[in-house]
Amino acid sequence: MNLVVDVGNTQIKFAVFKGDELIEKSATHLENAVESLLKILESYPKLSKAIISSTSEVTANFENLLTEHVDLLEFTHHSKVNFINDYKTPETLGLDRMALVAAAAYLYPSQNVLVIDAGTCITYDFINETSVYLGGAISPGLQMRYKAMHTFTKKLPLVKETFQPPIYIGKSTKEAMQIGVCKSISYEIDGYIEDYLADYEDLTVVLTGGDYKLLSASIKNSIFATSNFLLKGLNKILQLNSN
Repeated sequence: MNLVVDVGNTQIKFAVFKGDELIEKSATHLENAVESLLKILESYPKLSKAIISSTSEVTANFENLLTEHVDLLEFTHHSKVNFINDYKTPETLGLDRMALVAAAAYLYPSQNVLVIDAGTCITYDFINETSVYLGGAISPGLQMRYKAMHTFTKKLPLVKETFQPPIYIGKSTKEAMQIGVCKSISYEIDGYIEDYLADYEDLTVVLTGGDYKLLSASIKNSIFATSNFLLKGLNKILQLNSN
């Protein structure tokens, strides 16, 4: 059995896989990482391998606990992947984006795939039917847009409620901000999809990330919406490097 550990800026995510099957997933704040890991190791004594992908550092206690119980792979830009990386600056490519592309190559082989990850930033990553990763785009995510309007103006409030407004004319400042953010993201995503469809008619589009549910209903183009795409990509990378 495999353990996938995805360390973000404030949260850490765990996923237990049996082969390709996702058995369990959980998330906790970084300060509770050791406690959560102990529970997982106790619940799944047959765990033998783990991969850790990190955008921030974990404590020495956490990493020592992992290495004591499993064979640990630290995911880096030098790890073996299941696609050809044609990015001009591969050392700057986010590990999360690499994992998403690995998932696309694994779950949609021999297809042109655009992966859209709606998280802190919205990332667009494209892999073609010959498993070559060509690159993509990065734009501000939903919460980042709200915070930017509040931070760089004197009177606009910080909007915390996030939902997709059914209208396009705001009757209050707060409503206008919600419409402006959510509609602009939806139009942006549809615009990117249209650009890719102009060159790749047989395009498969995957929407994932923390805000995927909020945005999926408003996108006009056909998409596959999923929440575990990155975790599945990390598990596939662990399998590749274990073999």
